[in-house]
Amino acid sequence: MIVFRDPGEVPVDFGPSAVAIGKFDGVHAGHRAVIERLKIQAAASGSRAVAVTFDRNPLAVLRPDRCPENVVTVERKLELLGELELDATLILTFDAELAARSAEDFVDDILVAALKVSTVLVGEDFRFGRGGAGTPALLAEMGPSRGFSVEIVDDVYLPGSDRRVSSTWIRELLMSGDVSAAADVLGRHPDVRGEVVHGLKRGRELGFPTANLSTITDAFVPADGVYAGWLVDHDTGIRHQAAISVGTNPTFDDVLVRQVEAHVIDETGLDLYGHDVTVEFVERLRGMVAFEGIEKLKLQMADDVIDARRVLGTEA
Repeated sequence: MIVFRDPGEVPVDFGPSAVAIGKFDGVHAGHRAVIERLKIQAAASGSRAVAVTFDRNPLAVLRPDRCPENVVTVERKLELLGELELDATLILTFDAELAARSAEDFVDDILVAALKVSTVLVGEDFRFGRGGAGTPALLAEMGPSRGFSVEIVDDVYLPGSDRRVSSTWIRELLMSGDVSAAADVLGRHPDVRGEVVHGLKRGRELGFPTANLSTITDAFVPADGVYAGWLVDHDTGIRHQAAISVGTNPTFDDVLVRQVEAHVIDETGLDLYGHDVTVEFVERLRGMVAFEGIEKLKLQMADDVIDARRVLGTEA
């Protein structure tokens, strides 16, 4: 997938394009349905399949006090979109200048001039342009004179659910630690990525060495607790079973910021320092609690490993 970070980077002979526009935060099951529809439209019209998205939530500029945390980082969003076999993604810098651009200019300068759009796919509640004046109705009004059609994409619902798939729902599930339900909405396990760094090495002293991730920024980390999951080592390509801890280690009360650390199950002498890894959360095993003494903590950690092995063995 080609990534354009400015409309000026799009070659003059790139189009025509079928375009889906949205925040695509999390690239969840609803977004995936839109992209599948986009690819069908692109194939039918002989166009390129292109996603248009933003480098941040527009609320970060328009209403910072109301802006939620991102579900995934921008780079992870691009990676996930790339996995869906799009031809390109145009990621726009959402700053004061873009926020002030009129809806008509957005269509003419970005969709028509740069991408030579043939079809636009948007959700019913999509808004764009200065003051949110741009609507699906405006797109439909402008389309005929500019040579593109508009398709309104219906909301996506999980089987048996009356709530539409959304990033808001995913955040709520992650805040409660329900990573298995979040996986249903996302269409994949929730995950975070970082570099393995040196910690206090307390897990090693307790007999359960852990890979500590560098501070996670711009991505939603699940609620404090212990999880069964996977550690994916991008340096080696190996996917390890893991028992994962999220929190500040209340038993010792000397960790000042939330940490994500993963104990790789049934591996000894594994050196992951400096490795680029992704931690995937499969199921929450328990909440984070303070134990009265190290021995009780060690017994619980042993039970956590047994529970994680059970969960992951069932998944495999």
